[in-house]
Amino acid sequence: MIELAPSLLAADWMHLGREIENMLNHGVNLLHFDVMDAHFVPNLSFGPDLCSDVHRLFPECRLDVHLMMNNPQSYWRIFAEAGAETITLHREVLADPRTAMEALRSLGVRRGMAVKPGTPAEDLLPYLDCLDHILIMTVEPGFGGQTFMPEQMDKVRMLRDKGFTGDIAVDGGINLDTARVAVQAGANVLVMGTSYFHSDDPGRVARAVKEFK
Repeated sequence: MIELAPSLLAADWMHLGREIENMLNHGVNLLHFDVMDAHFVPNLSFGPDLCSDVHRLFPECRLDVHLMMNNPQSYWRIFAEAGAETITLHREVLADPRTAMEALRSLGVRRGMAVKPGTPAEDLLPYLDCLDHILIMTVEPGFGGQTFMPEQMDKVRMLRDKGFTGDIAVDGGINLDTARVAVQAGANVLVMGTSYFHSDDPGRVARAVKEFK
């Protein structure tokens, strides 16, 4: 199944409850949290309290937490307790990826690993057996509204060719056109920020994604 995961980073934060209600009314219940520490990426976003509040007020909303941080080990338990369904860590900061994935499993969350554009997919291959979710960054992480890098689809194809059957998400520059490219390559989770929340008709975007095969 192809899923849309709107990125909270692009929502109207002054009307966040309304944005999430509208998303749920469009039949979308997967919300992507970009957690940035201003060190691993040159931006600062939000923390676990917001995650906890969304989980409390919208329990039907599944929270996909992407930790773009130098020290995710200091926060993965906090975000698990705040209601995260999936926690994704960056391969670039993990000294012992397998131990990190075991820690996530012990917390009862789905285990995710992400790579930036400059990190080869080969760096993920030793850990496919302990991953539920892989996130391929299709822009340099840190800011929304960037241009999709189509060459990153080679990573998606490689991972599927190597037999990975879990979720493969793509994040960065995803709109309905680039989403089709990603789905054709083998991605099944589409992280969409600007193109969803800033659309004149987000409901139409959600309906279009549901028609993807």
